[in-house]
Amino acid sequence: MSGNTRYPSFNVLDEKDAWDDHTQQIVTSRNHSIDKYQFLSEREAEILRSICSLLVDDSSPDTLAFVISHIDKTLYSSPGEGQRKVGVPAASELIRHGLKAMEQSSQQIYSLSFTELEAVKQKNIINDISYSKAEPSSIWNGVPQKALFEKLMRLTVESYCSHPQVWSDIGYAGPAYPRGYVRTQLGQLDPWEAKKENEA
Repeated sequence: MSGNTRYPSFNVLDEKDAWDDHTQQIVTSRNHSIDKYQFLSEREAEILRSICSLLVDDSSPDTLAFVISHIDKTLYSSPGEGQRKVGVPAASELIRHGLKAMEQSSQQIYSLSFTELEAVKQKNIINDISYSKAEPSSIWNGVPQKALFEKLMRLTVESYCSHPQVWSDIGYAGPAYPRGYVRTQLGQLDPWEAKKENEA
């Protein structure tokens, strides 16, 4: 999303001194990705990076690095899932088998790795998975495709939307605590909130 924003000069981290120490630590840490994955292999991470980039339509290296790090940490720590349909494996198993199936499917159909495909072909595979129509069926046997798509989408979006660069791009000025909002009427903005360039 970077470069495609109505707030090109806004940086949410300029406001970090107004946050409490705990919030500062959490938000600023999102600018640092891990050097070594705990769950994902390097190959799995490469495939996942291509997928996540398409799901959020953003190829920003720093943002995607955080997304992959977050997914890796989530799958490694296995915090549990609030709800999972009968027959759908745990997220770690679902994604590991799903990424393997995507790679095998790409190799069999296009004779190329998923990461080597042009974006339109990658999108076609992801779209087919979202409708449980990916082929060949023998490769996808035992992998619930729609559940895989939904899990990948959920993990990608929840991490992507928590990154400070994305906050800056959409004009979100970060947590209001402890300073709070003062100007609360419709159309009013506090001085620390983002303003469109023509409204500054």
